[in-house]
Amino acid sequence: MPPDALKLSVAKEAVKHVPKGSVVGVGTGSTTNLFIDELAQIRNDITGAVASSEATAARLSKNGIKVIDLVGAPSIPVYIDGADEITGQGAMIKGGGGALTREKIIASSAGLFICIADESKLVQTLGAFPLPVEVIPMAHEIITQRLLLLGGQATLRRRVLEPFVTDNGNFILDVTGLDLGDPVAMEERINNMPGVVTVGLFAIRGADICLLGTGQGVRTMHF
Repeated sequence: MPPDALKLSVAKEAVKHVPKGSVVGVGTGSTTNLFIDELAQIRNDITGAVASSEATAARLSKNGIKVIDLVGAPSIPVYIDGADEITGQGAMIKGGGGALTREKIIASSAGLFICIADESKLVQTLGAFPLPVEVIPMAHEIITQRLLLLGGQATLRRRVLEPFVTDNGNFILDVTGLDLGDPVAMEERINNMPGVVTVGLFAIRGADICLLGTGQGVRTMHF
């Protein structure tokens, strides 16, 4: 099946996991965009959604779904988002779309974290996809050097010639070469570097469920 068809299959399945009357947390990315379009079909059955990015908020509003600020949300029973990579233990690399910090905040606030992805995202060990690290702009060169000491080669993400700027006003370093065999330890180590806002390792708070699109249908993985 084409990747877009696999993404659509998990988007449709994810809607079934949204409780009626709830506020749902919504991530950012191409698979999540398809989920938002499907969520629009039941918009009258939910209270609203908390968005992980300005782009997601705009798409939710366009689909007639009320966008609720995280501060004003009574509770978030479920957060639904994609991943750039996910292991069989539910650890992920996220942040290819640049929304990793808000994604991590909402995920930490949710009762259940459901990852939606196609089967190409399932890996034995994280690291083939560059690891995003959101940093305070003044610290990006220092963090680059500190990541180098860990064996990582960091590249400043750019939009054409200018640095890519997140919704939070920060820069992103895309890092290759790190040993991510112990993603929890590496997440803690990078997060403790002064100047790092957050790292796109979601291992301390990984997924609870993954809805994985395969050629044989949607596979549900529990962690």
